[in-house]
Amino acid sequence: MAVVGVLPDHAADRVRFRLARGSLRATGRRYRIGMTRVLVTGMSGTGKTTLLNGLAQRGHAVIDTDYEGWVLGDGLWDAPRMATLLEQERDIVVAGTVENQGDFYDRFEHVVLLTAPLHVLLARLSSRSSNPYGRIPAEHVEVAHYVRTVEPLLRRTCTLLRAPGRS
Repeated sequence: MAVVGVLPDHAADRVRFRLARGSLRATGRRYRIGMTRVLVTGMSGTGKTTLLNGLAQRGHAVIDTDYEGWVLGDGLWDAPRMATLLEQERDIVVAGTVENQGDFYDRFEHVVLLTAPLHVLLARLSSRSSNPYGRIPAEHVEVAHYVRTVEPLLRRTCTLLRAPGRS
C-alpha cells in the first residue's frame, strides 16, 4: 500500500460525512458502508482515541485496541480475537499500533495513519488523563524512538495520511 491522500484537519467530520453518504472514497474506489473496515494507526498521542470517540458518538462501531485486552503481554494483538472481529464486523473502525497489525492489513479497506510532530506528541502525552502511558521521561524517550523507527514503516503501508496543518 502507498500513501494516496491526506486527510484534512477535521478528519472525523469528513469521514463521518462520507460514511453517512454511504461511501468512503480513496484510491479511486468506493466502499459501501456495510463493507468498510478501517484501521487508524499512529504513535501515542496522535489522536486515535479522540477520533474513535468522535466516530462512536456519531453511531459508528469502533474498537480501541489499547483497552479491553486486545493487546497481549507480548505487545501483539490477540490474533484469533482480531481475526474473529474482522470476520464478523463489516463496518468497523479499529485503532491501534502493534507489531503484528500488518498481518491484518488485507482485511481493512483503509489504513489511516495519524501523525504529529514529536513536540506535539510529548505535550499531549504529558497532559492526557485517559491513558497513563507517556507521562514519564523514559516513555518520552521511547516515543521519540518509535517516531524515528516505526512511523516511517507505517507511512509506507498506510492508504491515508493525516498530519496537522495539511488540507
